[in-house]
Amino acid sequence: MNHYKKALKMTALGLTLAAGQAMAHGNVTPQSVDTKGLEELGTEWRETNPYREGHPQHELAIKVGASAYNQNCAACHGLEGISGGITPDLRYLEVGDYGDEWFKERVINGSVRDGRVYMPKMADFLSQEALWAIRTWLESVAVEQ
Repeated sequence: MNHYKKALKMTALGLTLAAGQAMAHGNVTPQSVDTKGLEELGTEWRETNPYREGHPQHELAIKVGASAYNQNCAACHGLEGISGGITPDLRYLEVGDYGDEWFKERVINGSVRDGRVYMPKMADFLSQEALWAIRTWLESVAVEQ
């Protein structure tokens, strides 16, 4: 009988931790990102990632993006872009223009379903430079499909 009590306690603990993770989803306080050195992009949103491979600041954008991701995205989307299952695994985001379109739409408009914020409008808090740097980093860790 003692074995069952221990198993029940462990199950309850696991459910409590999982519920805490689910309740924390979307509750993000964006952190500022130092984009010094990156080309300033202005206020008009670019249609595609300007820091993509071939841009002279591509490597800097990857570094800035990695830091910005860890500060602002990893709490929900997972360290190194590896999702724990609650949110999309951003390593599988399509590389290229179509993926840029989806990324841009999501960071500008966020994600709200049934009045619940699943992802805030990150463009309200982070610059276009910071967000495209995050996209650049995501492409550097993308998983081939």
